Amino acid sequence: MSLLKSVLTIDVIVLAVGEECMANPLDLVKLTSLMKLTSGKPGIKIGLIDGPVVMSHPDLETKNIRTVSGKIPGECTQKGSDACLHGTFVAGILCGKRGSVAPAICPNCTLMVRPIFTELTSVSERMPSTTPQELAGAIIECIEAGSHVLNLSVALAQPSSRGERELEEALDYAVKRGVIVVAASGNQGTLGSSAITRHPWVIPVVASDLQGRPISESNLGSSIGRKGLCAPGVDVTSLGTEEKPLTLGGTSVATPFVTGAIALLRSEFPAATAADVKFAITQAGMRRRNTIVPPLLDAWMAYQIMTNNLERR
Repeated sequence: MSLLKSVLTIDVIVLAVGEECMANPLDLVKLTSLMKLTSGKPGIKIGLIDGPVVMSHPDLETKNIRTVSGKIPGECTQKGSDACLHGTFVAGILCGKRGSVAPAICPNCTLMVRPIFTELTSVSERMPSTTPQELAGAIIECIEAGSHVLNLSVALAQPSSRGERELEEALDYAVKRGVIVVAASGNQGTLGSSAITRHPWVIPVVASDLQGRPISESNLGSSIGRKGLCAPGVDVTSLGTEEKPLTLGGTSVATPFVTGAIALLRSEFPAATAADVKFAITQAGMRRRNTIVPPLLDAWMAYQIMTNNLERR
């Protein structure tokens, strides 16, 4: 695939189809305890900037899924496309039905689907892609649609100054509107950052194995280590497009674990500011170190931080 014009791609590692994982990724990042308290609230909106979603999937809480208008329809038209597979898989992690194969972190929150990846018909093109300018537009549209947190399971596949200014302006707009942005660090196994991950407001996410160790494919760097998080990115099972479980890995798979935790915290603490939630989720009671590897997400510790801060007020 040529990256001369399209430099923003889905970032995912394919592992297996229909394979169930013995370990529980939710337990690793202490999401299980938080999920027992809440399934989220419809008033909390998650902007899913990804591929389209199979809205008819029986294991999705589709009553809580909306589409943000854009050039690409929110509903899948080609269930076998990579864009549709990826969008549906990530949607399942966030808003799958509890009790399904998907992690189903926050099914009662409202999922705002804004596709940026098209369903390709050419067999010569394997992985869908888009431009930084399109991503910037999607970010602004999701913010204006009322999103409280954005999930960017995408990565810049090729360093380029084109479109970076628009991206920075869109991310600055998220700061102004109090919308938390969670983004994949990328799966190129490199050291460094991108216009997305180096922005001070973005929470970059590194994929870890089920022992909490970052996988070798994850991009790392000083800004990622300083303000990012690790989350499960190996042997994660969620929804496939043909009503069969799908097991994938990578930073784009890890990202919605952080997004879902934020959505649950915002549901439980509606009076808290975006800065309050961002601080709790990224600090989790641990002192930041000068390292390229971020700490593992601890959703329950973030909940305790939020509770303690609320009691002091």
